[in-house]
Amino acid sequence: MLAATRTVLDRLYAEDQAQRDADLPSEARTRNLAAESGRLLSMLARTMDAKLVLEIGSSNGVSTIWLGDAMRTTGGNVIGTEIIPARASEANANIQAAELAGHAQVVSGDAAATVSRLTNRFDLVFIDAEKEDYADHFERAFPLLRVGGVIVADNVTSHDIRAYQDLVRTHPDCETITLPFERGLEFTLKVR
Repeated sequence: MLAATRTVLDRLYAEDQAQRDADLPSEARTRNLAAESGRLLSMLARTMDAKLVLEIGSSNGVSTIWLGDAMRTTGGNVIGTEIIPARASEANANIQAAELAGHAQVVSGDAAATVSRLTNRFDLVFIDAEKEDYADHFERAFPLLRVGGVIVADNVTSHDIRAYQDLVRTHPDCETITLPFERGLEFTLKVR
């Protein structure tokens, strides 16, 4: 990891902790991916030699930076989405400061609209948005995922994501497992 990347992640995690310590309500926080989950996601992308990653719910760019660092290694790119324009701008500034702008970008706007315009074939999709929207995000992103690609959804043990988990567990073209790690990750493989 580049020194600039580590510096930005350290700053963003300190800001996240300060928001939590101030007991800000969830909707007022940046709600970042936990650090070890970020490391796991980055390792997964590198292990897969992923070249194209879709991220749904970038916030201020913490998870985008983890994925962007992996893309720096593999020579790939991550396309992030963020519905709040100020957060998308902040995410892109953080990506720039982390020296990853050549491998990551966050698009401002509704993820459904952004994903509907994409025609790329993705290796990895990461979902970390409003929890009630996970199933819809899966339905839009799954056709863009290559066979052998993976969708990872965050917060599946810290929140009630049963509708999403029921969907991926009964989908005929998936194998899935819940990783009870930090806030919980649902790891779903596209088998056909």
